[in-house]
This record gives sequence, C-alpha cells and structure tokens, in this order.
Amino acid sequence: MRELPQGPTPPRNGDAIETDLLLSRRAVLSGAGALALLGVAGCSTSGGGDLPALQFDDTVTGSVPIRPSISVDKNITSPDVMYAALTDNGFNVPEVPYLKVKPEFRRQIVVDTTGEAPGTIVVHLKERMLYLVQPGGDAIRYGVGIGKDGFRWSGRANIQYGREWPTWTPPPEMIQRKPELVKWQGGQPGGLTNPLGARALYIYQDGKDTGYRIHGSPEWWSIGQAMSSGCVRLINQDIIDLYSRVSKKNPVVVM
Repeated sequence: MRELPQGPTPPRNGDAIETDLLLSRRAVLSGAGALALLGVAGCSTSGGGDLPALQFDDTVTGSVPIRPSISVDKNITSPDVMYAALTDNGFNVPEVPYLKVKPEFRRQIVVDTTGEAPGTIVVHLKERMLYLVQPGGDAIRYGVGIGKDGFRWSGRANIQYGREWPTWTPPPEMIQRKPELVKWQGGQPGGLTNPLGARALYIYQDGKDTGYRIHGSPEWWSIGQAMSSGCVRLINQDIIDLYSRVSKKNPVVVM
C-alpha cells in the first residue's frame, strides 16, 4: 500500500478508496478493542448497531481471583475502645496504654494463613501471635507473651474448659524455684493481681492436662516477650474477647 499523500494536494480516487478502507479497518479494530474492554469489565452489550458480530475468546489466562474484603466485627474497632477500662464480674480492669503496645500485637482481623479449620486456635510462638480462625478466610489475631526457653510446649490439643477470673495454683516445681509462692500452694483467688488474669482456657491433650493455659495477664507490657513459665498470655481485654468466642472445646495448635 502506498503512503498517504502529504500536504494540501488532494488524493486521487484510488488514494481516497485506500484511505477509506484504512479508516474503516481502524474503526472496526477500535470497536473491537472497546468491546473487549467492556467484556473484561464484566459489562454486557445489547444487539443492534452497524458493526458485524465479533467472536471473542473470553477465557482469562493466569488470572488471580479477587478475595472479598475482610469481615467487620463490632468488637474489633479502634484501640482506644478495645483497650479502655472496663468492669467485669465486679473487677475494675484498668485501661491499657495501647500506644506502648506495638500495633501488630493489638487485636485485629487479618487474612487467615494458617490453613486450619474455623474455630481452631493457632499460636505461633516465633511470631508471638495467636490466631482464632474464622469462616470465610479470616482470622482474629491477638498478640501474646510466651514461655521462656525451656518452658515452651508445642503440639495439637484441645481446650477442655475455661474459667472466668480463675484461681491460680503454682505447681510444686515453681514453688521450689520461688519459695515465696508457698503462700499460694492452696490456690490464689482470682483478681486483678492473679497471674492468670481475667480468663483462662485449659489445654488438654488426649484427655490429659498439659499444664499449659491460654490466659490473661495484668502485665500488658509482657506481650510479645518470652518470659512466662510456658503458658500463653494475652492482654486482659483480649482474653475476655477471645473467651467470648470459643466453645471451650476448640482445637489448639501451638507451633
């Protein structure tokens, strides 16, 4: 095909025909592109118009599915609300200075990456995180404190039961290490200074008590640290929230 004439010289008849054909071909291709874009956008077009019907392959190769937004939960809101002071069973739980808690350790909804069934509690010791798996691909994540080296437990088990403002009884080996705890060998009543905090979930494996708990703690500054005697501790406001969501028989994975 010859080049289109340049400048003001009018085209000859043959040139005009070629120009018309070129422009018509461009219009068809432009219309095809527009229709293809509409198809990708999920729009539909109705019949009619002068363009001939065009056949398109609408198969998307290598597409990535779009995940719905994470869910909304009325108890997962701004930290000044979640960690405000509250009264629970007659105990006045003080507010937590949440600005001193790393943002990643505050209660939040995240995409579930555990691969576990909904209702499973997953504790990642290395991350210092606890996940409660939700239906639909989400998880509620809480920051936790974990046991010191030599005091950690891992494995699969179940929550056997739970207690609100539980009594804490130090095991004999702990009393040997800390003789001042002998005063609590019969059990320390629940309260604001109790090491188990506002709630405790008791971990059993094959029907036997592991001796490990998921519990609250008045020591909010210990979240993210490895300083307990093996149990998994949460901020009191967070263990109250977690406790309200479990059936007391939930599977537990500590890894």
